[in-house]
Amino acid sequence: MFFVGEKESFACPARATPVSARSLAVVGRRPTRGFLLLKNPTAIGVDFGTTNSVVALADASGDVLVRRFDTPNGSVDAYRSALLFFREGRPPRAQVTHVSGPAALDRALDVHGEHRFLQSLKTYVSSPVFSDTRLFGKKFLIEDLIGVFLADILPAELRGLPIVSGRPVVFAGERPDEALALERLSAAYRNAGVEKVDFAYEPFGAAYTYGRTLTRPETVLVADFGGGTSDFSVMRFDPGGGTLKADALSHAGVGIAGDTFDFRLIDNLVSPRLGRNSAYRSFQKRLPMPARYYAAFAQWHKLSLLKSADTMAELRRLAKDAENPEEIESLIEIIDHDLGYELYLAVSRLKAELSAREAAPFRFSAAGLEIDEVVARQSFEDWIAEDVASLEATIDLALQRAGAGADDIDAVFMTGGTSYVPAVRQLFAGRFGAQKLRFGDAFSSVAAGLALVAADRVR
Repeated sequence: MFFVGEKESFACPARATPVSARSLAVVGRRPTRGFLLLKNPTAIGVDFGTTNSVVALADASGDVLVRRFDTPNGSVDAYRSALLFFREGRPPRAQVTHVSGPAALDRALDVHGEHRFLQSLKTYVSSPVFSDTRLFGKKFLIEDLIGVFLADILPAELRGLPIVSGRPVVFAGERPDEALALERLSAAYRNAGVEKVDFAYEPFGAAYTYGRTLTRPETVLVADFGGGTSDFSVMRFDPGGGTLKADALSHAGVGIAGDTFDFRLIDNLVSPRLGRNSAYRSFQKRLPMPARYYAAFAQWHKLSLLKSADTMAELRRLAKDAENPEEIESLIEIIDHDLGYELYLAVSRLKAELSAREAAPFRFSAAGLEIDEVVARQSFEDWIAEDVASLEATIDLALQRAGAGADDIDAVFMTGGTSYVPAVRQLFAGRFGAQKLRFGDAFSSVAAGLALVAADRVR
């Protein structure tokens, strides 16, 4: 299995130019249906992400096209990493079927009745604790579920092409099992009809397109910010002699990313209004509200896990004994009426606005909860300060492993939504200088680079 790992090198064949002008114009910008504009595809790159997934196709000339998926709200290239299973038809002929991507999310929010909504499967791929789940009486391994999703995003007629799939530097979880994760991902691709898949670090893919534009050697720090993890790599690119040589000098990663920043906003703006800092009475004792209910807000879809009969009954008992029962009632309403996604959208809008302005309004009205206040960017930066410090420590680790200092870095290539957060940009500008910062497409850089890696390997 090909794998771009620490201290490994990769060289692509000689080309007339590092990357064609048409390639730069096409990546992520030309709206198409599928891969229709690429006549002779030779390879595929897949960025299977925690929140979104992207598929890109490359041809022998170095052109890259990012697949666009049709949705009721228009075509998108970042396809939601989500599945929804439901029964179709009436017993005894009812069959279990599924939808994926934006359709899964829309149906989960709109359809009443029995269904199972699954997302962030990548979060569990390295955990030996999570191996399978039962859907309507049938057992599904995690590689089965991911395989169903991959089959939806990879056209059957193209599954025989060389495929390079991204993987994080460090898989999510407290004690991730890397070998297990790669074994499961390989099995998932086989389940999707892909007999052979190679893996490369996601930051390597993110920087590869950039590396092909170089005319002189550069040492590049690559920062790839996903939904669940942030990955950093120190790469050495040398385009000398008409061949781009890419050396992976070091890698480091941490389970802090966009989802973490969302949670900080919820934890400071919303959870206190849902009773997080309150208490209840039990046997003449004053006890704090259990933290586990509020920890579930770290990923909005996990709120549905609280919707069991036992948990809801416990929350209602707590509400009766709570010092602020109306706050617990609002928490119950958010869980009971599946309002986690609406809350997530409101927080995401706020985070985006705070990237552009010094202050922005936060509004959320549901479940007896009315929030309408102006949030200062400085407050947000205070709430994420420890997370940013952890990012900096991980950057230091990547540099240390490469035996490099800040002055040895010629450029910093950043991709992913979190790269827009001013505190994060300032971290890199302060360490390396604003003039060294380069930015890729927030969603398609990884997949596009992986497609080029796959194409260059077969040339």
